[in-house]
Amino acid sequence: MTDKNNIQFNPKARIILQLGDQLIRSENIAMLELIKNSYDACANKVTIRLKNLDDPKSGVIIIEDDGFGMDYDLIRDVWLTPGTTHKKNQIESEDFISPCNRVPLGEKGIGRFGAHKLGEEIELISKKEGAKEAHLKIKWEDFDNDDMLAKVPINLSERNPEEFTGGGNTGTKIIIKGLRNKWTRGGVRSLYRAINSLNSPFESNNTFRVFFKTDNPHWLEGLLSFEDIKDSALFTAEAVLRENKIVQLNYEFKPWATLKGLKEREYSATDIEMMQKEYDDKEEKKVMKDIDLSEHNIGEVKIRMLIFDLDTNILSLGGIQDKRGFKAYLKDNGGIRVYRDGVRVYDYGEPGNDWLSLDLERVNLPAARISNNIVIGAIALNRLASKDLVEKTNREGFIENDAFRTFYSAIRFTLNRIVAQRNIDKDKIRSHFGKSKNKVPVVDNLAILEEKVKTDLPDGDVKTDILGMISEISNDYRSISEVYIRSASAGLSLSIVIHEIEKIIQEMLYIVEEGKQSDHDGEKIKSLTWHMGKLIDGYSGLIRRRSRKESDLKQVIRQALWNVEFRLNAHEIEVIKAWDEEKDFSTKIKCSDNLIIGTIINIIDNSIWWLNYGKVQHKKIWTEITDELPGYCTIIIADNGPGFTLPTEEVVKPFISNKESGIGIGLHIAYEIMNSHGGELLFPEPDQFTVPDEYKSGALVALAFKTEKE
Repeated sequence: MTDKNNIQFNPKARIILQLGDQLIRSENIAMLELIKNSYDACANKVTIRLKNLDDPKSGVIIIEDDGFGMDYDLIRDVWLTPGTTHKKNQIESEDFISPCNRVPLGEKGIGRFGAHKLGEEIELISKKEGAKEAHLKIKWEDFDNDDMLAKVPINLSERNPEEFTGGGNTGTKIIIKGLRNKWTRGGVRSLYRAINSLNSPFESNNTFRVFFKTDNPHWLEGLLSFEDIKDSALFTAEAVLRENKIVQLNYEFKPWATLKGLKEREYSATDIEMMQKEYDDKEEKKVMKDIDLSEHNIGEVKIRMLIFDLDTNILSLGGIQDKRGFKAYLKDNGGIRVYRDGVRVYDYGEPGNDWLSLDLERVNLPAARISNNIVIGAIALNRLASKDLVEKTNREGFIENDAFRTFYSAIRFTLNRIVAQRNIDKDKIRSHFGKSKNKVPVVDNLAILEEKVKTDLPDGDVKTDILGMISEISNDYRSISEVYIRSASAGLSLSIVIHEIEKIIQEMLYIVEEGKQSDHDGEKIKSLTWHMGKLIDGYSGLIRRRSRKESDLKQVIRQALWNVEFRLNAHEIEVIKAWDEEKDFSTKIKCSDNLIIGTIINIIDNSIWWLNYGKVQHKKIWTEITDELPGYCTIIIADNGPGFTLPTEEVVKPFISNKESGIGIGLHIAYEIMNSHGGELLFPEPDQFTVPDEYKSGALVALAFKTEKE
C-alpha cells in the first residue's frame, strides 16, 4: 500500500539534458563553466585544445588542468550530484581557506552539465593526490528517454594512472566528442575572445592561466589584443566605492603626442557622496537618498576604465594604422564587465548586453554619453564580501534583487562623474580638431502632456484653452525646428529649444500628476502653456533678430519664480526676494523677457537639485538685483548648497554635468542667451558682490545686463 505522506520528486533522465542545454545559453558560457571548475580546483594552468571543429562527427574539444583532481568518491558524490551544496558550504564557512587561497566561484552545482552543450559524449579522467585515476564516460543520448534519472547507468571506474603519471601529478582532463554544432571561424574567434576576457585585462593573474590551441591557427590571425590597443585610450579613470561614497576617484586625460595644442589633465576627488532620487512612500514623492553599499553584503567596489575616441578624423591624427581592426576589437570587447576575485561574471560586457544602458542613452545624447564600443571597463568585487550579489542559474548576470539595484545605482552614479570629466576634455579635442559638433536629437513630449491634460483636468473653458494652445505650440515648434536645423546663426542648437520646452512641460506634468486639479492648478497650467508659447516665439525672435522690448528685471524674476513655485514648495525651498524693495537705480533693460525667464529657471533648477543632494536642512535660494558691477544691472542668484563641483569655466560648455542623469546644457543655454543679449553670465567670488554669509559657500550666479549707452 502506498504511503500518501511519503512522496518525492522523481526526475526523468531528460532533466540532465535540459540542465545543460537550456540553462547554459551558449557554447562560450559552457566552456567557461568548465574552466571555472578548474579554477575552483586550484589549477595553475588550463589548456583548451580544439580539433576538427568544422566536422562535428570527428571534432574534439579537450579541457585539461593541473588542479587537485578528483577521486572516485568525489566524482560520485559531488560531480554527479546536480545541485550539490559542496562549494556553497565552502563559501559560507567562515573558517574555510582554500589551499590556493581561492574562494570557489561556483555554488549551484549544475555548471558542469554545460558539457552537454558542447558535445554528445564526454570522457572525464581525473586524479587526486594519493588516489587512483578516476575514469568517467557519459553518452548524453542515454538520457534522452522516458526512464527515471536513477535508472540510467553511469560508467564510472578507477584505474592505475594512465593520463596523470609521475609522482604528485594531479588534475582533470575532459574530452568532448560528437560536437553538437559545426564551428566556424567566427565562433572560434568568439570563444578565444571569451576565454581571454575571463580575467580582468587590468590585473595580471600568473597563478591561473588558460592556453588556447586549435588545429586551425589561421582562424585566429589578425586578432588584436588588449595590449595592442590600451595605449590608444585618451581617457582613463579609476574609482573605489565604499559604503555611501566614492572614496577615491582618479581621472586622467592623456592626448597623443600628435594632438598638438592639448595638454594632459588629471583630476582627483575623495569622499563623494553617492545619491539618487527615489520615491518615498511616506512623503509620497521622489526625494534624494543615499546609495549605500553597506546596506547589503556587497563590499568594496573598484572600477577601472579606458575610454576611446572613434571619430575618424581624430583616429587619423593618432597614427592608428589598422582603424578597421581597432574598431572591430572595441565592438567585440568593449563594455563594462564585472569580475569577482579577478574572474569574470557573465554576461556583463558581452556584445548585445547593454546592462548599464550606455548604448541606449548615447542614441538620445550622442555628444554627452559614452557607448559600449568606446569603453573598456572592469568592476572588481570581492567574492566573500559580495554574497548578496547572487549569480543567476543561467549565468546571465546577477539576480536583480535589492543588493543588485544598489550596486547598479552606485556604478551609474560613478560613471556619470567620470563621463563629466571626459566631456570636458572631449570638448577641447573637438574645438581643436573636430570637423563638426554632434546635435542632440529632438524629444517631443507635447503629445504626452496633451494626453495628460485630456484625462486628468476637468472639462471646462480652461481645459479647452490649454489644449488649443498646445496645438498651436506644436505647429509653431515644427516651423522653427526646421529653421534651427538649417541655421546656426543664433549660436543655439535645436536641443536648447527642446531643453527649455521640456522644463515647462515637466513643471506642468508635475502639477497635473501631483496636484488635486483645482481651479488654481488649471489656471497655473494655462499660464505655463502661454509662457511656453511665448518662449518659442522668443527663440524665433533670435533667428529673425526681432527687436527686444524694455522689461523690468523685477517682473522677469517674479515671473520665473512663479513658474517654478510648485516645485520650490514641493522641495521646501525658501526663496529670499531681496530685489522686492525700492531701488535707487533703474531695473529696466531691453531683453527678450521669456528667454531670460527661462535662463533664471535653469539656474534655479540646478539649485533645487544640488540643495537636495547636499542634504541642506534649511534650503534657501537668495535673489537680488544690483548695480554693484559698473555699467551693468545684474541679477544675483545664490543658494546655500554645496556649490559647484566642476570648474565654472567648464560648466557653461554643453554636456558637462555632475548631476545624476544630467544633460549638461542648462548653463550653456544661459551663457548663449546672455551673449545674445550683449550681457555676461558670471560666477563671481563671494566678495565681488554684497552677498549674505550663508550663501558664500554655495553656488553663486550673476546675469549681468549692460546699461551703458552704445
